[in-house]
Amino acid sequence: MKGRIYTEDTPKKVGEKVRLIGWVESVRDHGKITFIDLRDRTGIVQCVAQGVDRISVESVVSIEGLVKKRPQNLVNEKISTGEVEIEVEKLEIVSKSDEMPFPLSTDGLEIDEGIRLKYRYLDLRRRRMAQNLRIRFKTLQFIRNWLEARGFVEIETPILTKTTPEGARDFLVPSRLQPGKFYALPQSPQQYKQLLMVAGFEKYFQIARCFRDEDPRADRAYGEFTQLDIEMSFVDQDDILELTEELFCDLVKDIFPNKRINKRPWPRVSHKEAMEKYGSDKPDLRENKNDPDELAFCWVVDFPLFNRQTKEDFFYGSGKSEWAPSHHMFTAPHPDDISLLDKDPGKVRGLQHDLVLNGFEVGGGSIRIHQSEIQSKVFDLIGFTEEQKREFEHMLTAFRYGVPPHGGIAPGIDRFLMVVLGEPSVREVMAFPMTSNGTTAVLDAPSVPDKRQLRELKIEVKC
Repeated sequence: MKGRIYTEDTPKKVGEKVRLIGWVESVRDHGKITFIDLRDRTGIVQCVAQGVDRISVESVVSIEGLVKKRPQNLVNEKISTGEVEIEVEKLEIVSKSDEMPFPLSTDGLEIDEGIRLKYRYLDLRRRRMAQNLRIRFKTLQFIRNWLEARGFVEIETPILTKTTPEGARDFLVPSRLQPGKFYALPQSPQQYKQLLMVAGFEKYFQIARCFRDEDPRADRAYGEFTQLDIEMSFVDQDDILELTEELFCDLVKDIFPNKRINKRPWPRVSHKEAMEKYGSDKPDLRENKNDPDELAFCWVVDFPLFNRQTKEDFFYGSGKSEWAPSHHMFTAPHPDDISLLDKDPGKVRGLQHDLVLNGFEVGGGSIRIHQSEIQSKVFDLIGFTEEQKREFEHMLTAFRYGVPPHGGIAPGIDRFLMVVLGEPSVREVMAFPMTSNGTTAVLDAPSVPDKRQLRELKIEVKC
């Protein structure tokens, strides 16, 4: 609004009349004098008014007044505007607020999460939540600039894509123009980024939205999440690990200067050693687990290429094979173990690498298969039928036209920020996450579609 200044600018305006607009964070009524803490996106400032009617907390108000220095004994050193206050000359209620469904003065973790998500637009006014989203933005901006400076190109890949058996349940989207057929929301851009390597881009990245119909837990949101997708051509595993380490060390130094990375270079632990020594493929290597500012990154490598298939591996093959991919079906076998694909698949190591931070897997990747014959062999070992192989015909065809050796990694943005910020759940670093029972915050999706929409899609619902 014309003539408005932000609260952060008030210390530079002592002796001047200013106009501020924002939310009423708190009201302290002292009879003839009322103290109002006014909040905008830059902070808060104390305003002193006389003879005003009662104002509800979180109402939007416009205030005009004189910026004055506070007496030295009344300076509030906890806020950046603590040396000044506004002597209110005019106050206008722009938008009155009803009583809040929960307080915003706490960190909110004591409040039922379902209620917080129902009123997420209010919960995001909370200082902790607003700060988390601003840090998220800065993190993504840093990543984009860092990768661009090193020759990477950001390329968007389709959201409406094809359902293929990649490791989790797909979300399906019906096609109106092709009745009876369905798109799938991408579990990751895996196939597209590999095709971009065939296209010759060599260095690709994307801040990608991914969709998986998996059960929620504290470190994994239901439905959708965000990952940093990186793919490179003409690299080996060391190249990927070294670039990722450099990126995240620079990121921590710039965005989280109070955090301390305990070891560099990051330790590399084989999957076998991790399981034998730590009992987990996500070892927590912090020296002091009570130190919230310690960050212990490590790599877990030399995973088995295959695991024994279980009933949960419903998306792989005909159910007659004993093998399922340990990572995904595009992970390259270790060069020294290729001969074992025919002899003893259970002993084949994959060129997979997991990025672990403080006991959480925050990213995973691999060197990819770039030879059609090896890719076909892996499909056979995991029991793909001829029909399932045809679902990947586009990949096998592309691999006949000079595909470069390539590989990449996909760190999870939500989980990384959860760990670094010490939050109990990935939902604390997301604007509008889904609830644990799969409904969206605020909007109550999924919902029942209109019968006319179903008729257009040639769909009949039977429940």
